Amino acid sequence: MAGDAAIRLEVEPGPIRTYTLKHDRGDEVLPLLIAYRKVLDSMLDDIWGTVTWKAVKIPGKKQFRLFPRYRKDKAFRKSLRDKYLEGWAFAAHWVDSALATAFSIMKSWRKNYNKGYRKRRRPVARRLFARAPQDVCKLEGDKLRVTLEPGKFVWFDLSRRYFPLPKEVSSRGIGEPVITPERIHIPIHVPPGRDGTTKPPARKMAWDSNLLSLDGYSPETGWVRIDTRALATVHISSFEKRRSVQRKLKGSRRGRRVLAKYSRRERNSARKHVIEIARVIGSLAEVNGFEELRPRRMLRRSRAWNRMIMRADWRSIAKRVEGAVEVPPQHTSDACSRCGWVNRDLRGSTVFRCERCGLTIDRQLNAAINLYLRMEGVPHRRERWDENVLPSLVGGYLLTGAERRGPDELVRGLYDAVKPKLYAYDRHTDAYLRAPT
Repeated sequence: MAGDAAIRLEVEPGPIRTYTLKHDRGDEVLPLLIAYRKVLDSMLDDIWGTVTWKAVKIPGKKQFRLFPRYRKDKAFRKSLRDKYLEGWAFAAHWVDSALATAFSIMKSWRKNYNKGYRKRRRPVARRLFARAPQDVCKLEGDKLRVTLEPGKFVWFDLSRRYFPLPKEVSSRGIGEPVITPERIHIPIHVPPGRDGTTKPPARKMAWDSNLLSLDGYSPETGWVRIDTRALATVHISSFEKRRSVQRKLKGSRRGRRVLAKYSRRERNSARKHVIEIARVIGSLAEVNGFEELRPRRMLRRSRAWNRMIMRADWRSIAKRVEGAVEVPPQHTSDACSRCGWVNRDLRGSTVFRCERCGLTIDRQLNAAINLYLRMEGVPHRRERWDENVLPSLVGGYLLTGAERRGPDELVRGLYDAVKPKLYAYDRHTDAYLRAPT
């Protein structure tokens, strides 16, 4: 039984997570993407030519429904492959990839058509993309080498990634990357856990909530910042529109209708941003710790401050994240994450400076580390901080945002990566200095 279980685990694929990075190789890959789309669309046309329709009577009615069938046998696939290899200027593996993608698109269309979500029209490949087969990919350190044609390669820089990278391109490492003119989407197989199952141990991350960003930290990922300025802009612009309406149409029936319309638009737009932010957070960790904030307890005499606090969507984001836990927020921003010393007078500074151990670190990053330590129940100790926290902060960790396009898009852009402000350790002065950007 043990041997059978071991064999079963070897052939059973684990879960896959897809990450996205921007690249600057658009000029090099554009000819391939154009040729790939042309071949893919021609293959779809050939497959569509084999479609036959079977009439099936609808139960309880006199009408009939037409259900499609098409050829997908090995001989037909081989004939398509031989046809499009003639005059193909790039590596032959790209034709195999386009063939597999064409049948995948047809399978998806047939499934949606049978459910009533598609019409009786041939699917069309409109977007520029190419699914790179594993045979043309090779991981060389922080670069992914992709073969375009025999003897011609393109390298994608992965050093600015915000996710752990496997050692090689294989069934247990990187899957088949999808290349677009501006981004590369990398599917990564999640490694099995220590008990031999395909479910890995839960990743944890703590998030410091701010008015214009969410700063997350975990030793595995490092410092991650999600920009929430677009969400704040939704509330600010809606507030200005409503105030203008109130001044011009105060007390009128039309004014109430217009106000209700703008409020409804604000809720829908804000919900969209909240869902996207929650999706990004959920993709980075299974357990996410958020500050236990109560906006009504944070109000002051300043009207502008109160408006900013009440329009913050911290709790809405946390409620949409699976595995969210609340962490007490006391002394997260004003306590040193290395030694625990509390600075009672931050004076609005964006940098935290510890007078006890000399730590100089971004204030929001410091708060995120404190939240992570509190979530894990770990006390402040300099040795543990230098051993576990410091290696995750020096180099290679990124800020992220998210943008989702249409629900029918074949390749979805999940992340946009930019370089953060990092603080590196200087052993000569025993201080943490801001790294050059």
